[in-house]
Amino acid sequence: MSALSLLLGSLLLAATAAQAAELTLEGQFTQGGLVFGKTVPGATASLDGEVLRLTPDGRFIFGFGRDHAPRATLTVTEPGGTVITRELQVAQREYNIQRIDGIKKDYVSPPEEVLARIRADAAAAAEARAADRAESDFDSGFIWPATGPISGVYGSQRILNGEPRQPHFGVDVAGPVGTPVMAPADGVVTLAHPDMYFSGATLIIDHGHRLSSSFLHLEQILVKEGQRVKQGEVVALMGKSGRVTGPHLDWRMNWRGERIDPALLVPPMPKSE
Repeated sequence: MSALSLLLGSLLLAATAAQAAELTLEGQFTQGGLVFGKTVPGATASLDGEVLRLTPDGRFIFGFGRDHAPRATLTVTEPGGTVITRELQVAQREYNIQRIDGIKKDYVSPPEEVLARIRADAAAAAEARAADRAESDFDSGFIWPATGPISGVYGSQRILNGEPRQPHFGVDVAGPVGTPVMAPADGVVTLAHPDMYFSGATLIIDHGHRLSSSFLHLEQILVKEGQRVKQGEVVALMGKSGRVTGPHLDWRMNWRGERIDPALLVPPMPKSE
């Protein structure tokens, strides 16, 4: 092999390595997972054709819903026109099925007179989750908003009085009424509703880039809409409001229209003393 061929080969390898270094991905490549990406400043990115928001220094996030397909395509276009495509493998999960009998009929099938209220609740929550702030408050990382026994897990499906219901999209932490609930990450309060039909007192905190946390069945909300909160700040008290069988915190997370598993973003639940 000539010296020129060796030189060209070395340059090609260097160029390939440099291109690979322009895109890094960390996170959970599984249904319910959230991924943190980093590329060059000024680049654009899309996941399966959906344009992502990037910070000025090239950072971005994306997530996979409960029933996401086994594959996804990430495309990054650098300012100079170089296109990097990554075919991502999304691990498929098995979910728990829970049967709960003896629930009042109105809890399973709401009466006609409350349907307008339910629709209004859903619209208010959707509007709160639609906030698209450029701030990357998720940089703070995530902690458990409360500690205690985990009584419900992400993705499980409940069969109430023999009727299959919508899958559970959060993680439930059991505890007594009045247990402090902390902000799991920095963010801005986009919803502080005192009494929704299903979820009772409901709080939503936006972490930026349309990533948000929702806290359901609260006893009391201690913050106001528009308020900025810091990780670890007490924002509410655990309760049993709405349609529940006992006191607990239902913590849910959304990235855009996808339901994310909060338990994948935090360490294992600390053991009780």
